[in-house]
Amino acid sequence: MSSNGSMARVRIALDAMGGDFGPPATVPGALAALEANPELDISLVGDADAVTAELSKHPAAMQEQAITVVPSEGKIEDDEHPISALRRKPRSSIATAMGLLKAGEADMAVSVGSTGATMVTAAMTLGLLEGLERPCIGGNFLGLAPNTTVVDLGSNVDCRPSLLLSFAALGVVFSRLRLGIENPRVALLSVGEESAKGNRQVQESHALLRDSHLNFVGNVEGMDFFTDKADVIVCDGFIGNILIKFAEGLGSALAPYLSRQLAEFLPEDQLRQIAGALWTNMNLPRTMGGPLFGVDGLVMIGHGSSTAEGIAGAINTGLMCRRVELVEGFRQELSELHTAGVGTRAEV
Repeated sequence: MSSNGSMARVRIALDAMGGDFGPPATVPGALAALEANPELDISLVGDADAVTAELSKHPAAMQEQAITVVPSEGKIEDDEHPISALRRKPRSSIATAMGLLKAGEADMAVSVGSTGATMVTAAMTLGLLEGLERPCIGGNFLGLAPNTTVVDLGSNVDCRPSLLLSFAALGVVFSRLRLGIENPRVALLSVGEESAKGNRQVQESHALLRDSHLNFVGNVEGMDFFTDKADVIVCDGFIGNILIKFAEGLGSALAPYLSRQLAEFLPEDQLRQIAGALWTNMNLPRTMGGPLFGVDGLVMIGHGSSTAEGIAGAINTGLMCRRVELVEGFRQELSELHTAGVGTRAEV
């Protein structure tokens, strides 16, 4: 609330060209988020003609003062090298959206476009929080384990142990502030519970985590995502991306399988509900989005195949992250980790 009792405005810079569908998904998604959250002011960043054409399909939106079209030039595609593309397209939709956030003209940036481009643009435009070498992606990606935070989910395929320690600290903040877990238990994903198990990266990371101020409980294995042994599970982005894609594929395969197996026992509408719930529980990133960990500003990343529902979900998740001051929490945790003298920028 503002001092006069009205609800404070929250400014969103939305990459309207991002994702597989562009404005036909981002524009109605933004409007859905605005309907649910009247305090929003949304800048739709993209090709002005394409965005305006989509807005014209929603007559009420054309009169909505909370919606602004911000012109940009070009879109960074998934198959483009992020750094090279950013240099070639300095006014792309994602770069322009990040520029609004950097200039203080937005409170958060949201994109369902190229994850690599979003990360690189955010890091180069906003900068990293002090003591951090790279940003990462983390969050609770499994509806069947809604209170388990996993980091890194795909942004850094090669990680030194010092990076994994920093990422673990960021995961702890997300778990505490976003999920409400007071003293999150941190575990390292490995091929066995024993500290000697795993490759060199895992073994050295185990030693760093053990000696840190974090509530480290040791190694966990793949089946432990569902056993409540840990609140934050740490792995490199190579493994994390495989995990998230495996979960997506498994949900897509299991939903029709269950429908076939239960067809003679349940009515069709109930089967659709069960299959839909299973798919959603295995595909949370498509409906919720998640914050980019470690950049100096609130940046929300959504799945490339997000529909309007996914766009609205990413904005709503961003609002929750803003309310708990997630970025400031990251900043404080990294400062504590740096003060302890382990991880961060040191070579390990």
